[in-house]
Amino acid sequence: MNNTASPRLTLPRHTFNLPVLIPSLITIGLLIALTTLAPQAAESQLLIIQHWITVHFSWFYTLAVSGFFIFLIALAISDFGKIRLGADDAEPEFSLTSWLAMLFAAGMGIGLMYYGVGEPLMHYVSPPLAQGQTLEAAREAMSSTFLHWGFNAWAIYGLVGLVLAYFGFRYNLPLSLRSGLYPILRERIHGPIGHTIDVFALCCTLFGLAPSVGLGSAQLAAGLHQLTGWDTTGLAVQLGLIATVIVLAGISAATGLGKGVRRLSELNLLLAVSLLLFVLFTGPTLFLLGAFGDNLGHYLNQFINLTFRSFTYEPGSTAGWFSGWTILYWAWWISWSPFVGLFIARISRGRTIREFITGVIIIPSIFTFLWMTVFGNTVIWLDMNIAHGALAATAGNVDALLFKFFDYLPFSSIASVISMLLILVFFVTSADSGALMLDTLSSRDPEHSPVWQRLFWAVLLGLTAATLLGAGGQKALMTMTLIAALPFTMVMILLAFSLWRGLLADQRHSQQKFTPASTFWTGQHWKQRLEQILHQPSQDDVARFIRETVKPALDEVALEMQQRGCKATVTTHDDGAIALCVPQPNLRDFIYGVRAHARPVASFALRDANLPASERQHTFEPVTFFADGRRGYDIEYLRTEELIADVLKQYERYLSLSHSQNAHLINTTPEHSQGLA
Repeated sequence: MNNTASPRLTLPRHTFNLPVLIPSLITIGLLIALTTLAPQAAESQLLIIQHWITVHFSWFYTLAVSGFFIFLIALAISDFGKIRLGADDAEPEFSLTSWLAMLFAAGMGIGLMYYGVGEPLMHYVSPPLAQGQTLEAAREAMSSTFLHWGFNAWAIYGLVGLVLAYFGFRYNLPLSLRSGLYPILRERIHGPIGHTIDVFALCCTLFGLAPSVGLGSAQLAAGLHQLTGWDTTGLAVQLGLIATVIVLAGISAATGLGKGVRRLSELNLLLAVSLLLFVLFTGPTLFLLGAFGDNLGHYLNQFINLTFRSFTYEPGSTAGWFSGWTILYWAWWISWSPFVGLFIARISRGRTIREFITGVIIIPSIFTFLWMTVFGNTVIWLDMNIAHGALAATAGNVDALLFKFFDYLPFSSIASVISMLLILVFFVTSADSGALMLDTLSSRDPEHSPVWQRLFWAVLLGLTAATLLGAGGQKALMTMTLIAALPFTMVMILLAFSLWRGLLADQRHSQQKFTPASTFWTGQHWKQRLEQILHQPSQDDVARFIRETVKPALDEVALEMQQRGCKATVTTHDDGAIALCVPQPNLRDFIYGVRAHARPVASFALRDANLPASERQHTFEPVTFFADGRRGYDIEYLRTEELIADVLKQYERYLSLSHSQNAHLINTTPEHSQGLA
């Protein structure tokens, strides 16, 4: 008989949060099946829903996106801007250059390569408010492009990123979307509601990235055809490109955020700047330099109008342009914001809120404006002066347009090779950062998740993109993602509200001062002090304190003042309050009074037996009051001699102000002021 125990099958070590992972995988499988088994039917029905949303909720998108930008700018210029994302002494994890490079690469890098030439040219051909292919159309095209890729777009990313970074690093909550709703949901973020929020964010991230992987492969295939003449229209070529990118992304993701993603992002920025300078100096340089200032000035001058315009008073065709371009862009950025926002938050520990908002909204937008000017104005200039409409005729073929554009510039082959490399690196950066963020959303401990988990998400992203591309379900899934942007816009409004509540609590916490009683503490009678601190005073306790401590102290001060010629009196009010009054001709009387003040106890404190204030819903404090209406303070820890010292301190302040000409107006009572007049 063999007594040797058979080895048990053990799963690899993982940090998956199963209540998030399992529903996410089920949802992903169902949606992929829906969009691939009947792609045309799914796309048709989803387009109907999308059209209904853009028609009926365009006003909502416009106001929401505008509000996000205004909200962030207000935070940046307020005192909240000084709050650091982390501990007060936290230092940024990445240098400014690396941070900006990763912002650019994850936020809009691949989009700039795909639409940098195509969108300005399409707006130039069919502008919303001008005749096509004219100088006015060119100006309108650049203004529309700046709107779609500028401050408002980055504000969407910035809001989600700021909320996640703030609650993740300042409140030490998990770096996930659920944490952004902590002020509203409190501990429920750790339950089914929180899991549901993260499932939604994870699915939006995967389904937002997968179609972009397909777009990137299509542009790479078009570039290969332009350079080599090979037939790259087949599905096998694009699937091969997707596989190549996913392998490279997996390698990068396995090395982590500080190595692979950072280095690729820095390479992205270097290649992008090189390509930008190439087009700038081989194209109409003087025209582009002038156009940048003109475009930027026109955009800033018309910013409010561009931001809030909804073409309500314009013809139906113009309103159709608005819903087909601007609203779809807002929906697209919003659908991407869980992924990009989470990535931005992950790399922003240690920066102040003001630095974060400036870095996320202003700096990338300026670079984007420069990029769109150099590429957009160059293609329009070439079409007007050299191509004579040939480029405009191919504006709809965005996949190959960038490489056709290079044909009109010198060293076109070199430019195409650099562009291919840049698209590939952007492609890989989006995929590897996406894999890292998917792992973060699905993990209980992202900092210590094994490498194979990141590879799992990279492979799943590639398989999803390949499946959609092969079955033709890519457009249907893109439409579904855009539809999901509507409910997430409502979630973003809640995130902004949560951030505001969190910042207010943070401000109150940082401004909380020691009680005035603590200024008298010398270490004597510390056991009695501790007993007082740990006791929750009742109304009877405060009444006893006023009767046994406050009244004798005030009586003693009043008696001493009377012996020195002052008309000091101590009076007891009907509500139990007591006050020392020293009348003064032509000035407000000096009053030092004390009354019982009820303060509600926080609900969580009532449930925590370890906190001293856990016996009743209200605690009571002896609080001072004065004749000039100043806010009083708690004196419950003062002993008799300390209370006398506090009275004399306030009286000395009163006499100093009485001799001050600058304070004369408020020191005098209204009756005395009229008499003096």
